[in-house]
Amino acid sequence: MVQTTFAKEASPVYSLHYVKEDQSNDYSKATGNNRTKLLKRIPLDRLMDLKVDYAFKQLFGNEKNKDITVVFLNAILQTTGRNRIKDISFTNTEAGGEYVDDKQSRLDLLVVTDEDERIDVEIQFTNKYDMIKRSIYYWAGTYRRLLGKKMPYKQLRPVIAINILNFSLFDQTERFHTTYHLYEDEERFKLTNVMEFHFIEMSKLIKDWKDDKLDPWNNVLARWLLMLGMVDHRNDKIYDDIYRELEEISMKDESLRDAFKNWEELSMTEEEYLAYESRLKRIMDEEAFKRENELIRQEAAEMRKEAERMTTEAKQTMKKAKQQINEAEQKTKESEQKIKESEQKTKESEQKIKESEQKAKESEQKAKESEQKAKESEQKAKESEQKAKEDIARQLLARGMKLEDVVESTGLAMDKILKVKSDDSAKQ
Repeated sequence: MVQTTFAKEASPVYSLHYVKEDQSNDYSKATGNNRTKLLKRIPLDRLMDLKVDYAFKQLFGNEKNKDITVVFLNAILQTTGRNRIKDISFTNTEAGGEYVDDKQSRLDLLVVTDEDERIDVEIQFTNKYDMIKRSIYYWAGTYRRLLGKKMPYKQLRPVIAINILNFSLFDQTERFHTTYHLYEDEERFKLTNVMEFHFIEMSKLIKDWKDDKLDPWNNVLARWLLMLGMVDHRNDKIYDDIYRELEEISMKDESLRDAFKNWEELSMTEEEYLAYESRLKRIMDEEAFKRENELIRQEAAEMRKEAERMTTEAKQTMKKAKQQINEAEQKTKESEQKIKESEQKTKESEQKIKESEQKAKESEQKAKESEQKAKESEQKAKESEQKAKEDIARQLLARGMKLEDVVESTGLAMDKILKVKSDDSAKQ
């Protein structure tokens, strides 16, 4: 298909030229040795993350890359039944920030189509919350600016808002691309075509890729969005499998191949890469600051709740305390009486303790004496046993038993046996 686009000249004037857009979706995977290497000069991790608005704008908002921007936008808008875009012109894409001191908080891509429709592409790297209201607010600003002085309302042209989000927004659906219009509540007919919103959730897209639910060979939108999701500098992750798939597809998709080429050239330009890193750092710093503030707010809210809880508990405690004081006074009187009784019992107990201690001492003395007697008895028993063994030994020796046999029979040591024998000999 031949489509028209505008090439930018010296100022806001654009000249018409023609670009050929490949609309074929009937792709089959390449085989054999036809595979080409998309990145020829830098590794994957050196590519800019296209989900950072600065990198996205430099690639898709550049006049020399207008052809791939047309293909990209048509891939997004194909689901809503709008006419295919044939050419675009870029308007001021540096939309002002939400606040006076936030001049570069938004780096939108704002284009005008050949049918005079405005397309505002906003890419959000981090979740700034209230994304739906935020998108409607900026859509309204763009739509309102179209109306000049004395211009009739019927000349107002459609404004399409495309929001590419690096986070999940809708819990109601698992689809990564959802579109919205104004419809009548009961019969569901469309009120107008001047308002159209697209929300693309990149986290859901990557999940579908991991779950093998995407076919980038026959889905042009999936193809281009996977290119955006391939490099993830927020999580320091590179999807090599996505690159390999897109590398094969690029053999049949010239626009995709050109996009990779321009992406590589952009990432190789030192000045551009430094600006990209600066923008990425600022976005990440803002996210960290907001996250820290959110934690502080949560802690403050929890502290308020805790203070309220403690106040309620304190009031309840005071009420209980008064009741307890009254009860305590009564108990105090009762306790005083019991104390007096206890003191008397204590004195009696102390006397009993002293008596018990005396008895314990006497028992201890008796125990020691008994222990001494036991030792003496044990000693006498040992001496008697020794004497009995010696008498047995004398009898055995007198019968002529060998010394060794006497030792074994009596259990006495050899020197004892010899001594017994010697003593008997001396007596004779």
